Amino acid sequence: MLSVGLNWIYVILTTFCVGYGIAYLVEKKLHYRIRGMDSVLMAGLVAVTVYAELFSLLYKVGAVANGILLAVCAVVLFLLHRQIRRGLGDWWRETSRIKKVLLPILFLLWAYFSSRGYMAYDSDLYHAQSIRWMEEYGVVPGLGNLHERFAYNSAAFAVNALYSMKWLLGRSLHTASGFFALLLSATALELGRTWKEKKLRLADYAMIGAVYYLVTIWDEVTAPSSDYLIMCTLFFIVIKWLLCLERDSSAAGEKLVPYGLLCVAGVYALTLKLTAGLILLLVIKPAVSLIRGKRWREILLYLGLGLLVCLPWMARTVVISGWLLYPFPALDLFSVDWKMPAGPIAVDAAQIKTWGRALYDARLVDLPMHQWFPGWFSTTLSGMEKLLILGDLACILLFVIYAVFSLVKKRKENLDVLLVLATVISSYAFWQYSAPILRYGYAYVLLVDLLMAGVILQKLRRQRILYALICLYGGYKLVMMGDYIRGNYLVDAYIWQQDYGSYEVVSYELGGITFYAPAMGDRAGYDYFPAAPTQPEIELRGEGLKDGFRPVQ
Repeated sequence: MLSVGLNWIYVILTTFCVGYGIAYLVEKKLHYRIRGMDSVLMAGLVAVTVYAELFSLLYKVGAVANGILLAVCAVVLFLLHRQIRRGLGDWWRETSRIKKVLLPILFLLWAYFSSRGYMAYDSDLYHAQSIRWMEEYGVVPGLGNLHERFAYNSAAFAVNALYSMKWLLGRSLHTASGFFALLLSATALELGRTWKEKKLRLADYAMIGAVYYLVTIWDEVTAPSSDYLIMCTLFFIVIKWLLCLERDSSAAGEKLVPYGLLCVAGVYALTLKLTAGLILLLVIKPAVSLIRGKRWREILLYLGLGLLVCLPWMARTVVISGWLLYPFPALDLFSVDWKMPAGPIAVDAAQIKTWGRALYDARLVDLPMHQWFPGWFSTTLSGMEKLLILGDLACILLFVIYAVFSLVKKRKENLDVLLVLATVISSYAFWQYSAPILRYGYAYVLLVDLLMAGVILQKLRRQRILYALICLYGGYKLVMMGDYIRGNYLVDAYIWQQDYGSYEVVSYELGGITFYAPAMGDRAGYDYFPAAPTQPEIELRGEGLKDGFRPVQ
């Protein structure tokens, strides 16, 4: 727990410095002030993640990468120390007393949760090894040939590798999931205004969904899984988008900047998990206005920022797999000797889909939805999850009715909300049809229900009903949290974070280098490196690991 807390202090300091530098440039060049400490930190997180991905293309992500990051932070502090002092002072004065009390409590709670808990299955399957490859080598050509899951190149592994501190501590911390949860918790504190104003705005419903999600994953965030980072990021984007709609400025120059920046954050979400790409439907709002206004310079700026965020991630995917997007072999653009064969890629993608649909047989990937949905619904979901899914299906119908009504009555004021609803519903539909494992799509499931409920309850002026339900559920979760803390306080994780799992392995040689594979099952954890579930039919491209792998010629 202590190691987690100290690590987060370092994360906060570095992401704040980088994020404040970005905020300063935005204010100077785009005449828009990024509001909120959480937004500054998120901007910093996006930037340092892109930096870690870019650095990994050149060298291992460790001491040198952190040294350069600290040097950049020092330059920002030196150049902007007066602005930073004023900005921190303003933030402190504008922050309510209750928030000043709750923020350190949240910090300690999430540090506790991140220090121990359930390690996701996939973390010991390939997340840990993916992070270690970045720590040891950065990126090597054809790494996906060693294990196809390495080709699922999530930006989440880059931020975990940057802040793992393996080079300093001799052990690899994995605190990014908990930090993203902490950041989203701080954003959700905005809910406190509802008790003062006695009403719920649409953004508050998104925050309620975020809180529901956070109190569902508190025993899992010790794992460096991309699922938690992407869900927290999606909630953050939708919440901030709705807050911007709420306080939209009348000045045309200011209106589009936050939406454009949030669309750049949407590109970042895509690099965390490719299936989150439909969040970019939100780009319709700023794009239409910018094109109508012929503001080509701003269009090029946002396109450039989006490319800056995604190009290092794409480059890593090409180096790891030989394909631009994995696992989509239809997009065949590169002829490199380390390219992963298309056949196994298709099988891997089919396995993930069928596993998510509770079919467990890749040959059934083309089974129609009406045939697999009943079995998936009845066997994989809890009672509450079934209610959420049924609510989503009902909300799709309600959305169609609301959209038709708005168009027929020419309610232009509803278009912004309709776009947000269409985005989350499209994201939900894609998740439901592809690989509907709940941890892959919790944000979509909750946002569809809560945002549609928010629209209806606002129209009916019956929000007090939701107040009562929130209080009841909140009380129940507080009891559950206390029970969880009581049941885990004896776990020896108050100094060091709970480590990855340990497994029995067997060794084999490839090109004179020792590799490891699990003696049983398919997980090897972090300690034995390099490791993969099985011994693949590959060869080294050169004399060492840094030269990468290719299929046997």
